[in-house]
Amino acid sequence: MNTDKKRLLTGLQSSGDLHIGNYFGALKPFLDIYQEYDSYLMIADYHALTSSRDPIQLRKNIFNVVKDYLAVGVDPNQAVIFRQSDNQDHTELGWVLNCMVTVPFLMQAHSYKDKVAKGLEPNAGLFTYPMLQAADITLYDIDVVPVGEDQRQHLEYTREAVGKFNRAYGAILKEPAEKILDVVGVVPGTDGAKMSKSYGNTIPLFGTKEVIEKAVMSIVTDSQGDKPEHVYAIHRLLKSEAELDSLYEEHKGRYGDLKKALAIDLEAFIAPMREKRDQITEADVQAVLLDGVTRAKTVSNQTLDRVRTAVGINL
Repeated sequence: MNTDKKRLLTGLQSSGDLHIGNYFGALKPFLDIYQEYDSYLMIADYHALTSSRDPIQLRKNIFNVVKDYLAVGVDPNQAVIFRQSDNQDHTELGWVLNCMVTVPFLMQAHSYKDKVAKGLEPNAGLFTYPMLQAADITLYDIDVVPVGEDQRQHLEYTREAVGKFNRAYGAILKEPAEKILDVVGVVPGTDGAKMSKSYGNTIPLFGTKEVIEKAVMSIVTDSQGDKPEHVYAIHRLLKSEAELDSLYEEHKGRYGDLKKALAIDLEAFIAPMREKRDQITEADVQAVLLDGVTRAKTVSNQTLDRVRTAVGINL
């Protein structure tokens, strides 16, 4: 990796098939910046255990998330793509950082409280999740972590734990900064609500031409307006405002034609990624992950060795 660049890390979890809201809300913002940094993409499979009890699905998700990122254009030669559970440095440093913070401190985590409020079991892994996340970041001397505004607290928790460690043992770990991503607004689903798998209103990112067209044709429209707002909101992700103004003026009030135009543009956008993804094998994924964790460990082993020496474990 280029040591003249700052280091960036993002953790990836896959909870099923991606949709275009995932692409424009999370994948594209990362694609736009990752080559500016020495980028690390971590498959967060240990984190997934806080809510997953399905080993078959978890294994499938690991392969899927790597395929997804490769298919949309992430170059494994330009980023270190690795699996969290392939590098035990994460769990060891996570334990050390657990010993730096208090229970009342962890109880204030927004993500923990929100997930428990939504019915997720308040297991110990979910409770201490921020410290494993802090280990993920600090193992690689990460400078910046791209997050949405609602995730700023994750980095605050990391900096708090790192600060306590450094005050106790010296300046061993680097405190990261957040990079607040400029993300698109809410991508509407076929029913006009936010696109979400849980709402069943998605347009799949890697769907077939027929599936995409069927989803687009089901988008709800307002019969009172000249421009179907939900169709237009999705179309704006693909074309300029000037191009759309001409198209929507030409087909004013003809919602079926506008939906067909959107379906055609989505297919043109998605087809190359879908074809690329179909060609990626599990062996390809395994090779990427093996290379990635080898490169990741060259950095994390050094960090953990400094930590072990500082706390007195190294003899």
